[in-house]
Amino acid sequence: MSDHPPFESLEGLRGTGKSTIAPMLAAAREAVLVPTVPDFYQPLRQQVDHRTSVEARMSLYLSALFTAAEQVQRYLDVGIPVVVESYFARCLATHQACGAHLGITLPPDLPQPVTYQLVCSDSERRRRLARRDKPISRWDALGENASEQITAAYTQFPMYQVDTTGLAPDQVVQAILATDTQGAHRRADTEPVGAHPHLLPPVPRRAEGARLP
Repeated sequence: MSDHPPFESLEGLRGTGKSTIAPMLAAAREAVLVPTVPDFYQPLRQQVDHRTSVEARMSLYLSALFTAAEQVQRYLDVGIPVVVESYFARCLATHQACGAHLGITLPPDLPQPVTYQLVCSDSERRRRLARRDKPISRWDALGENASEQITAAYTQFPMYQVDTTGLAPDQVVQAILATDTQGAHRRADTEPVGAHPHLLPPVPRRAEGARLP
């Protein structure tokens, strides 16, 4: 059992592929996919998302993330790798861009992931969003209007860029797996990582809760 099981996070704007790629990356890593908004937060999340206070929404999402971070640490402590679809970077960047003024200092002992920022051309991202069969919330619309500010806010976080433009999901996973996370400079504004030409064979996804004592 590794002393340092991998912990990886996906970040990026809506439509860049986070929700598609996260379970595939977890399967490839034989990792647990931990939701960063735990199930018992969902009813309150729905209520807060219908309100207008960006600080209230940010506080709720931070609470959910701190709760999820405890679960992540439990898995890592017993040697189980973890993947999350977004982490603190998305919460802070998005709410900052939407006008939140809360001063947040994250504890230094939080689990720290290797983070991949998924990007794609704006035209392709908008085509992907147009194909989604779900209503656009007020916060989705605000995020779209503030997309440039969110992207700028992401630059304060260490990340590896992965350009998903024109790539099939399994090619994106291969690009992530091929990323040199030792030698690359972990900044969001580094050169995008290219895709590997070969496709990853399917690996059964480990369900959350498996093997955890």
